[in-house]
Amino acid sequence: MTTTDRAPAVEVPASAELVARIRALQPLLAAHAAQGEADRRVAEESIVALTEAGLFKIAIPRRYGGYETSMRTMLDVSSAVGEADGGTAWVVTLCNVCAWLTGLFGERAQDDVWAASPDAKVSGVLAPTAQAVKVEGGFRVTGQWFWNSGSWHADWAVLGLPIVDDQGEPVDQGLALIPRSDLGLKETWFVAGMRSSGSNCLIAEDVFVPEHRIMSVPPAIGGQYATERTEEKFYRSAFVPLLALVLAGPQLGMGRKALDIVTAAAAKKPISYTFYTAQADSVAFQLQVAEAAMRIESAHLHAYRAADDIDRAAADGEYLDVLARARVRADTGWVLENVTRAIDILLSAHGAGSFAESNPLQRIWRDSAVAARHAVTLPAVDYEVYGKALLGRDDQITPLI
Repeated sequence: MTTTDRAPAVEVPASAELVARIRALQPLLAAHAAQGEADRRVAEESIVALTEAGLFKIAIPRRYGGYETSMRTMLDVSSAVGEADGGTAWVVTLCNVCAWLTGLFGERAQDDVWAASPDAKVSGVLAPTAQAVKVEGGFRVTGQWFWNSGSWHADWAVLGLPIVDDQGEPVDQGLALIPRSDLGLKETWFVAGMRSSGSNCLIAEDVFVPEHRIMSVPPAIGGQYATERTEEKFYRSAFVPLLALVLAGPQLGMGRKALDIVTAAAAKKPISYTFYTAQADSVAFQLQVAEAAMRIESAHLHAYRAADDIDRAAADGEYLDVLARARVRADTGWVLENVTRAIDILLSAHGAGSFAESNPLQRIWRDSAVAARHAVTLPAVDYEVYGKALLGRDDQITPLI
């Protein structure tokens, strides 16, 4: 039976409805944030609540009961969760974007993941840190993939591997869909921030992967995907721009929350060793808050411009050209640079109390700082990619554009 034969009728909630669902869950997510840090995985109560609210469905095709939404909605969802807890937002983000990646595979592979389990979650690592042996019908794969966010909660993983010929020579780079039950897990995620993301190491030992569950990466970078469902607009989105920009979502939410915390306290919190009985009375404080707010607003403007460009091109059946794709990477770097700088300003303005363990600002600061160092979103790298594209140079530093 194909997905066409059993395509469910899905009522897709608007982005505003999804955000409203998250707002209702924010007290629960925030209440479990400290537990998630201590356990180095998002609390199961939070995962269950988010699943029941449909917030892991936003990038699953409607053919399987998913919502098949948009880049803009992915940002809205991730940032709303990020207001409550950065680590939880990171897991939601990565599971959703890996669901989108799964939607680029052929329909037979998608059936493997979702036909019997429409709520199946997928985690992933693109780096091809594995060895593959070509065998009849597919490959036998051995490898380790570090920093696999959401590793505790995933049912499947999409993982990078070299595609080799009969002599074992690499001829391509691919992504493989592998059931989580076929993989081991090594706890390796001991970090200062994003502790609850559970970004551990997944391990394959001579695991068979059939050919239909492998997708070539180089054509995907140029917009040539394995899916037969070319009418599904969301899965026509530009590959690297979407994979990069989605990581800005949690940052937007953490930036907004930090600003809310600091401004809410300003009317009653004095500035020690001055005559100010309320921070809000201080011009210096007002200037700091204004700069932080402008940086956060600038981050939103760039993130949503980039998301709208991705969504518009996908809807029109067009693929963003290299310059536009490079600019989305720069937009992403701009978001991270401005949000992290805004949070630093807000912590200084709020005072040393920002770093009390009981103050959520210190967790926002740590989570944002760690997430901002993801290799695909490093601002300096992103700006160099964009600068070279603007100048039409032929010495690009990465194929991931």
